[in-house]
Amino acid sequence: MEVKKDYLSTRKQFDKTKLLAPAFMVVLFVIGLFQSGFTFIVNSLDASYFIGYMAIGVTFVIITAGIDLSLGTNLICAAIIGGYAYNALHLPMVWCLLIVVAIGTTLGFLNGLMVAYLKLPPFIATLGMMMIGMGLGAIVTNVTTERYPTFGSPGAEFKTIFYKTTADSPLGAGIPLGAFWLSLFFIISMVLLNKTKFGRYTYAIGSNIEAARLSGIKTRPWLTAVYTFCGFCSGLAGVMYAAVYTSIIPSTGNGFELLGIAGAVIGGTSLMGGLGTIPGTMIGVFIMSFLKQVLFGWGFQPHVQTFISGIVVILAVLLDQWRIKQSTKVRKV
Repeated sequence: MEVKKDYLSTRKQFDKTKLLAPAFMVVLFVIGLFQSGFTFIVNSLDASYFIGYMAIGVTFVIITAGIDLSLGTNLICAAIIGGYAYNALHLPMVWCLLIVVAIGTTLGFLNGLMVAYLKLPPFIATLGMMMIGMGLGAIVTNVTTERYPTFGSPGAEFKTIFYKTTADSPLGAGIPLGAFWLSLFFIISMVLLNKTKFGRYTYAIGSNIEAARLSGIKTRPWLTAVYTFCGFCSGLAGVMYAAVYTSIIPSTGNGFELLGIAGAVIGGTSLMGGLGTIPGTMIGVFIMSFLKQVLFGWGFQPHVQTFISGIVVILAVLLDQWRIKQSTKVRKV
């Protein structure tokens, strides 16, 4: 005979699975420390914090049961047009950086309009925007690589807030300051998701968009806002990318979005919507970053690293499906 769910037992099982990602992250961290010591920490932070912005933004989108495939190309498109504004139009650097953020935000807004108002499937809408972003940057710059000023040269003052600390810093030498700005944005995003109407409506739309609409939520403007916020995050990631890598190459960025999406999914954000956390996403981002550094320390080539990272993502999705099945399971007596 079937009876109603034993919620206490189900919740206990669900909580246990939440420990897997943090435990995996700790294991990778310990292995990395034995491999490279402090260098492992610095390299992991350098490789992860611009990806972290993308992952935070796409977490909100995935919670609504959507997806954003345009993150990576939007990042490069925004960064390369900002570089063009500096090199060709000779605008002050602060205006160029604002242009980078504005372009990312605008492309995210257009994604939101297509998904919320034109009713395009998120996969199709953002796939189209991915190609638009890839082409737009190349068109504006005439397929020319744009270079931001190198550290220490005129116009590169903005890099100092992302560069590594120096020996006379209270924090010691070699800490990527971008990681601290990411930590601040992490706190702001966590408050936004958990303590504001924007976050509550994001969860409501992902859980059941029709129920949310019937309860009085204007789902289309809020869904548009979610994609706009994701675009804003890709713009911030573009600023970070320009600060670290200097040279921005046209028609690149395709594939960056997978790193952000992978971080969110590994951290427990459900592709079915309605479930996800910012701390979980950051754990997923660091798992990807730690895994890359550990595999590199073991001598694996980049293509092997990508192969293994893909397996980790698939396992994370399978775990997500298992958790959903367990949470809805009806026990028999």
